Amino acid sequence: MNGKRKSQRKTPWVNGPKPRQREILDRAFAHIKSVPYKVSLRWVFYRLLQEGLYKTKEDYKNLWAFICGKARHAHYKEWRPDTLVDETREIVKRTYGMESVEEAIESIPDSIRALKNIYLDHFYQQECYVEIWFEARAMNEQFKHYTREIDLVPMAGQPSISLKSEIAKELEHKSNKYGLPMTVLYFGDEDLAGHEIYNGVLEDVSEWCDADFNPVWCGLTEAQAKKYGVPESYEKKGYQWEALGDEAAGEIITESVNRHVSKDVRDAVERQSDEAGDKLYDILEKTADEVESLLEE
Repeated sequence: MNGKRKSQRKTPWVNGPKPRQREILDRAFAHIKSVPYKVSLRWVFYRLLQEGLYKTKEDYKNLWAFICGKARHAHYKEWRPDTLVDETREIVKRTYGMESVEEAIESIPDSIRALKNIYLDHFYQQECYVEIWFEARAMNEQFKHYTREIDLVPMAGQPSISLKSEIAKELEHKSNKYGLPMTVLYFGDEDLAGHEIYNGVLEDVSEWCDADFNPVWCGLTEAQAKKYGVPESYEKKGYQWEALGDEAAGEIITESVNRHVSKDVRDAVERQSDEAGDKLYDILEKTADEVESLLEE
């Protein structure tokens, strides 16, 4: 087909949002700006639901998804297509490199200087290897923000057989690598579906993994939900992780990790990495300067 494809988008937002919609969008954007990581459409909806701007969970599809989509398509105020993170999909990037051999060669000195970063693995000095599994893939950025130097395994709901097989193989690899007891910290919804996902993945991974590991359900629990004022999901008869506010989620994640991972050990290894990198930098800088001079000849 020659030329651009004609847009198939539905009726444009000619007159913009109505007063009530403007109120909701402005409040929603305030919630988005209140956290240092990208959040999902559903996460924002739960903030609005808890504040009473929406009344029932049915409003998610019937009202919220519609006006939020319109706002992002129309670039309403600060809203943009990439304002929210996608809950289930990701782009697989497979193109890289440079335009020409000359450009690639010219980049070599900078690449040499970048080698100064030394990364030491703190788990070699911990008493236990720990990794985190969580149900809501859309909260990937949240778990990245509140954890450091620890592997994350998002389930995206009920995980596939191939993913569970990969998880089992990775645990065997970590067992051989560290020779330590292993603990899996799990975060998911406190409802029937959430526990079915948890039990299902544990059953298969335990069967397929030759290494022993200790699973720990860290949240969400009914006690945590009541403590932080999470609204009950009458549809699913329980509580959902994404309904947690950022501060509450951060506390649960951080407290859970600190019970199993020594912060002092991790910080000491990080300082050791930085000190070694600083010593290496002077050597690499001289090497990069020499390479740069040779390339200019």
